Amino acid sequence: MAEAPSALRIVLNQPVKELASVQASSHGDRNRIIEVFRNAILRPGLPENFALQVVQEAMKPQKQTVLVLDENQSLENAVRTLLQDLVSAAVNLGERTMQYGQQIDNEQSSCGYIPRLLDIVLFLCERGHIEGGMIFQLLEDLTEMSTMRDCKQVFGYIESKQDTLGKQELFGRGKLVMLRTCNQLLRRLSKANDVVFCGRILMFLAHFFPLSERSAVNFKGVFNISNETKYEKDGSDGVSIDFNFYKTFWSLQDHFRNPAATTLPPAKWQKFSSNLMVVLDAFEAQPLSDDGGNVNNLEHEEASFNIKYLTSSKLMGLELKDPSFRRHILVQCLILFDYLKAPAKSEKDCPSDSMLEEIKSCEQRVKRLLESTPPKGKEFLQSIEHILEREKNWLWWKWDGCPPFEKQASDKKTGQDGVKKRKPRWRLGNKELSQLWKWAEQNPNALSDPHRVRMPSVAEYWKPLAEDMDPAAGIEEEYHHKNNRVYCWKGLRFSARQDLEGFSKFAEHGVEGVVPPELLPPEVRSKFHVKSSEKNKRAKKEEESKNATRQPEDNQLFQVAATGADAEGGGSGAEMDDGAAPMDSDAATAASSHGGVASPEDGEKQSPDIVVASQEAGQSEAEGELEADVKD
Repeated sequence: MAEAPSALRIVLNQPVKELASVQASSHGDRNRIIEVFRNAILRPGLPENFALQVVQEAMKPQKQTVLVLDENQSLENAVRTLLQDLVSAAVNLGERTMQYGQQIDNEQSSCGYIPRLLDIVLFLCERGHIEGGMIFQLLEDLTEMSTMRDCKQVFGYIESKQDTLGKQELFGRGKLVMLRTCNQLLRRLSKANDVVFCGRILMFLAHFFPLSERSAVNFKGVFNISNETKYEKDGSDGVSIDFNFYKTFWSLQDHFRNPAATTLPPAKWQKFSSNLMVVLDAFEAQPLSDDGGNVNNLEHEEASFNIKYLTSSKLMGLELKDPSFRRHILVQCLILFDYLKAPAKSEKDCPSDSMLEEIKSCEQRVKRLLESTPPKGKEFLQSIEHILEREKNWLWWKWDGCPPFEKQASDKKTGQDGVKKRKPRWRLGNKELSQLWKWAEQNPNALSDPHRVRMPSVAEYWKPLAEDMDPAAGIEEEYHHKNNRVYCWKGLRFSARQDLEGFSKFAEHGVEGVVPPELLPPEVRSKFHVKSSEKNKRAKKEEESKNATRQPEDNQLFQVAATGADAEGGGSGAEMDDGAAPMDSDAATAASSHGGVASPEDGEKQSPDIVVASQEAGQSEAEGELEADVKD
């Protein structure tokens, strides 16, 4: 036989008296803790005034404010035992569980012993003095020990403390216990008689658990096939309706219970479609009147609400005349159609095109019947359509893997001083638009300000280009503003409005010629801008150079003319010079038209001095006309 470990051997060798003393001391400690809490629930005042003092007195903990694991376990056992004793005492006295020990004073009404004990434990759990799941364990024990009549009051206490129980420090420790408690209550309740209480529990779970909690979601889309509808298979005597129609009608519940298995296969769909047509034909053949609908639904609305209808063949005739019963069946049809039309994850589960056409036609018939069913058929149909439309959103959410609705907090970066800096959130998407919008709000008269939009002057606008043209700036050609087409286009528009003379130089020198001369340095200004006097002098010099080149040609021409005259008249050249008469007016006009040179056809001779004088007179007249044009 193997030798036992040393620690185990020490325990086995201990005397029995010592073990008995240990058990007795632990039992005595539990009784002492129970007695301390029993006295605490009798103390007046709020629990926060004395709860921590009670724990320190009962446990004498190693730490002054927080219990360790063993101390929490001892305290939990003692409090659960005290709760059981209080419930037993209430049952023996025939009092309600939550009202046991309640006393009515002159000043105020005090609560019972059990709510008082729960308040003390809840405060200690909320402040972290004891383990956070202890309050949930006490609530579960209390519901298990109470009747359904008392459970309604217990659950009322739970609803009143919903905000405290839902805090993060408590929710993480007790959410599974609370879920188990609520599910046990739902199992004990009747779905037909305790509908309101079941709804309270479901609403509490919906508020207590987040929307992304997957424990409350039918993620796989499993149908409750255990909800079987039993009906008569064989007809009995005395039945006033068609028994085949009775079986056809109630056989639809098998398809509603598990639509994926009973409608998607083609053969089963044909069977369901044919049975549904029979039922819809019967509904259309027996329309309901508004008077009957008002009597059955408006006056007895609560009494006619049923989770599950009876399936006796003797009641079939009455049920067909009941508007709520008819609506119950037609809404089931719409739910089935909505499930079949939903996109499936695989092509195998998708209905065929012919099936979709039949579904569409059947759905239209069902909606017409719902709309004609009193009372308020149109409003009822609109509500059902709205509910089914919202259900599609949940369907897509489940197919996406049930992502959480809560947005995760972004990581906040800390600066050098250790302070967390929040990332700025811009109201209009970016910093510039937000500042512009804020500026308009802070300046109500901003839009009416005449200086809000100001057109710059030509000199101010062309100043960047003038700096580029300065050789001393050393700006490379590729970085000049003249390469910016938008800049040049705007500048030309400004110049066309404000400086038409500068704008006219664009055709000769380009954009650089439009720049005002006062912005340019002297060496650049002389290149693009020249004064009118200097321009006239330059033109005069050019004209004189041209005339100098023409004089040798004119002398040769005069010599040829003189030679011809001597040959005809027999006179010498000297005689012609001495006896030369001045030209008449016609000859002078002809000479000026030919540039101061008379043609041989004029029949007159002209000296070189006269030619030069006429040229100078014509040039002075041209210069005068040019200066007049420039001044204009």
